[in-house]
Amino acid sequence: MEYIEIDGWSAGIRFSSAHIIPEYNKCGRLHGHTYAIHARIYGKPSENGIIMDFRLIKNMLKNISEMLDHRMLIPSESPMVKILDDRVEIVNKNKIYKFPREDCAILPIKSTSAENLAAYILDEVIKRIKDENLNNVEEVEIGVDEGFGQGARVRKRI
Repeated sequence: MEYIEIDGWSAGIRFSSAHIIPEYNKCGRLHGHTYAIHARIYGKPSENGIIMDFRLIKNMLKNISEMLDHRMLIPSESPMVKILDDRVEIVNKNKIYKFPREDCAILPIKSTSAENLAAYILDEVIKRIKDENLNNVEEVEIGVDEGFGQGARVRKRI
């Protein structure tokens, strides 16, 4: 199967965010990363030889990265998270972190690991591809790096 590929580091599809992963000792502390989003779009080329316009997928990825940039990443499905009207609280052992809600990106995931961020972004990209009626796209792979040399990749058939 053929594919097109976007490298987030080279294409400037990056975001800087903070997060906490309470289940892990070191990552249970407030910290941040500069992330990059990568994509592979698999499918059959159209009559013009195009699987998907590079500009379109880059714009989708940039839009998603802008929603996450300079935000506190909050996993709304975590039992350690409490979302209130004006703030978000994360309880981790004997610490309570409080963040203004407007500074948070509240995501429908259980933790803000690279694996879960990649799965969230994958679902967002697939929704947008379906909205564009790109019927020749068969699979999408998304990668999220937490810096050079470490990240997660997820892939799904449409």
